[in-house]
Amino acid sequence: MINVELSSIWSCVSLPQLLACEKDLFDAHLHLRSNQPGAPEFLGWLGQPDAVTAKTIHAIRKACETISGQCDTLVVAGSGEGYLAAKPRSGYYVSAISHLPQNTQPQTRLRMLPADAPAAQEPAGYGFRYSALTRLMREVIADCGTRLLEKPPHYGCAELRNAIAEYLLRYRGMLAQPDCIVIGSGAEYLYGLIVQLLGRERVYGLEDPGYEKVRQVYAANGAVCELLPMGEDGIRAGALQNARASVLHITPFHSFPTGITTSAAKRSDYLSWAAERNAILIEDDFDSEFSENKKPLQTLYSMDRRGCVIYVNTFSHSLAPSMRMGYMVLPERLMEQYRQTLGFYSCSVPLFDQYVLARFISQGYFERHLNRLRRQNKGK
Repeated sequence: MINVELSSIWSCVSLPQLLACEKDLFDAHLHLRSNQPGAPEFLGWLGQPDAVTAKTIHAIRKACETISGQCDTLVVAGSGEGYLAAKPRSGYYVSAISHLPQNTQPQTRLRMLPADAPAAQEPAGYGFRYSALTRLMREVIADCGTRLLEKPPHYGCAELRNAIAEYLLRYRGMLAQPDCIVIGSGAEYLYGLIVQLLGRERVYGLEDPGYEKVRQVYAANGAVCELLPMGEDGIRAGALQNARASVLHITPFHSFPTGITTSAAKRSDYLSWAAERNAILIEDDFDSEFSENKKPLQTLYSMDRRGCVIYVNTFSHSLAPSMRMGYMVLPERLMEQYRQTLGFYSCSVPLFDQYVLARFISQGYFERHLNRLRRQNKGK
């Protein structure tokens, strides 16, 4: 039995292209087994067993011992799991195996895990309309078909990147070009990519107090972190001026756990600090969708004129924790660097999930979902 492993070919050929060759491959198979001119005379190799027992090996060895005295050279050819051994300048011989290897591990029962307990606290997406989601899932399956089996584009599918760009322009006033958007499985995954993009030799300045997992992700990726104390309007001016950091990770809106929202003047100070040091700002905008203002604060990305701000946001917070999808918007110069150094990474979000979320955003369900949550939060 010959098993053909196809998992590594999808980056070179699509499923429709492979299916288009089906008839030619089948015809070649029939020709191989026919007696027509050009077909092999001996096809015994097609019927070789996929396993060899100790009894069979013993029979081969006995046959070799019987025949070896009647010829000058005896060659035993085969393939498999090391049952044939090569002798230099002589040939291949059946290995002397007294017994087949046995499983030496003690027989134990599997320690099955208990079912996951339900969350003690209802997720942020408690107002989620599942009927809309299930309808969109059915639509995507019906419309996309075999496309769902293809490998996702490296930076995310075009439909989702376009939908995010339109949403940011409409809701945040951000002009984020779709080809500068990178999709990933949540903000934590994107933090790791940012460290690889900017370099582990840099010092990363973090808000103190701040979201502890940000520091943990950076540290796990080999980055040096500098904790900068928070004041009433963001990082204290003195700490910012004396910082060793060349990358600053900040949350201008509702910083966790302090809840501080920076003023327009403070956001301008951050940009000036980055300009003076040729530094990079990472704008973590995870909570902006829950602003009670009809028009949220202007983002640092929109205020930036030097291309020094990386904008990061996630749907895990605005929809539900199970929606492990986030995105970052890179300045064009950093996007080009990303393509050259990290463009080989496969997108970590399944194509099906991306198509469903793209329609959820473009058909207005996402904004209606946010409006419903804001009304519920305001009534508390």
